[in-house]
Amino acid sequence: MTAFAAAVLLLLSAAAFWLGRRRALQLALAGPTRLHSRPVYHGHFTLLACAAPGFATLLLAALLPGPPPPVLLLASLALAGAGLWLALRRIAPAFRARPLVEAAVRAVFGASSLIAILATLGIVLSLVFEAARFFALVPLTDFLFGLAWSPQTAIRADQVGSSGAFGAVPVFAGTLLITLIAMSVAVPIGLLSAVYLSEYARPRVRAVSKPALEILAGIPTVVYGFFAALSVGPAIRAFGERMGLEVASESALAAGAVMGVMIIPFVSSLSDDVINAVPQSLREGSLALGATPSETIRRVVLPAALPGIVGAILLAVSRAVGETMIVVMAAGLAANLTVNPLEAVTTVTVQIVTLLVGDQEFDSAKTLAAFALGLVLFVVTLVLNVVALRVVRRYREQYD
Repeated sequence: MTAFAAAVLLLLSAAAFWLGRRRALQLALAGPTRLHSRPVYHGHFTLLACAAPGFATLLLAALLPGPPPPVLLLASLALAGAGLWLALRRIAPAFRARPLVEAAVRAVFGASSLIAILATLGIVLSLVFEAARFFALVPLTDFLFGLAWSPQTAIRADQVGSSGAFGAVPVFAGTLLITLIAMSVAVPIGLLSAVYLSEYARPRVRAVSKPALEILAGIPTVVYGFFAALSVGPAIRAFGERMGLEVASESALAAGAVMGVMIIPFVSSLSDDVINAVPQSLREGSLALGATPSETIRRVVLPAALPGIVGAILLAVSRAVGETMIVVMAAGLAANLTVNPLEAVTTVTVQIVTLLVGDQEFDSAKTLAAFALGLVLFVVTLVLNVVALRVVRRYREQYD
C-alpha cells in the first residue's frame, strides 16, 4: 500500500511539473507582461508544492510502528493534490517562483550537510561515552603507555579468563609499522607513475595505462589478503631463510607490501589529476627560461601541485590505517611490540574487529577497549588532517 501511494505521488509530482510549466508558458504567450521567472521555475515550484507535503506525510506513515494507517496514505495524496491546486493558483506573471525554488534547493543542501555533521557528531559522542566507561575500569595511563596487550577477560561468572592487559602501545606500534611499509611502497610508485602519465606518456599509452592502474582500486581487499598470505608471505619467508634471517610465517612486511600495492591507485590517480590541473603557463615559462623538462617538473610542477599531492597521500594513509582483511590474513593477531618488519604484528582495526566479534557484553573492559582504540585512532587521524591542512594552505597561498 505504501509503495502504491509513493508511485501515485511520483506520477502526481511529474504531472505537477508539467502543469506548472504549461501554465507559465500560456501566461507568457497570452499577455504583454513579461514573466518574472522562467516557466521551468514555475514547474519546479508546483512540483515542490505537490511533492513536499505528500512525501512528508508518507514518511510519517512509514515511521509509525505497524502497518501504515490507510488514513495517512489517503491524507498524503490529498495534501499533494491540495498543494498542486494552490500552486497553480499562485502562478502569475509577477510571481517570484525562482527565489522560492532556489531557497528550497538551498534548504535541501543545508539539510544534507546537517545530516552529515550530525552523523559525525553521533560517531564521536558514541566513541567518547563508551571510551569513558572503559577508562573508568582501566586507567588512561595504563592504556596509553602500557606495553602489554592481552584483553582476554572473563565476561561471565562461569568463564575463566585472565585479568587482562590493556596497554595499547604494541597495537599502535604495529599500525604505524604496517602503515609506514605500505606508504614506502605506495607513495614513490604512485607519485612517479602519476608524473609519467601526466608529463611523459603519449596519449595512447595514457589511455591504456591509467585505467589499468586504477583496476587495482577495484580488487576486493580479501583478494589482496589471499595474495599476501599465499604468495607474498611465503616468498618473503623463503628469501629470508636463504639470507639466514628468521622470518615469521605472518609478517608486517608481507601485509605492508601488499597493502602498498593496493593503495598505489589512490596516490597515482589523485596526484595525476592534480598535476594536470597545474596551469600550462607555469611549464611554458620554466621551459622558456632554459629549464629542462625534468627541472620543470621538480621545481615548478610538483611544488605547485603539492597541496593536492599531500591530500592524496593523506587519503592513502587513512586507507592504510583502516585496512583490516590484509592484516588479519598476512600479519596475524599477535600484539608484538617490535620494529622488525619480519615479525608478526597487529593493528588497531584488527583488534577492534576481534574485540567486537562473538559473545560480548558491553559492561566488560574487553569489549569497551574497542571504543577506546577507536577514539585514539580518531584523534590521531584528526591530528594528521590538521597537519596536512596547514601544509596545503601554506603552499596554496604561495602558488595562487
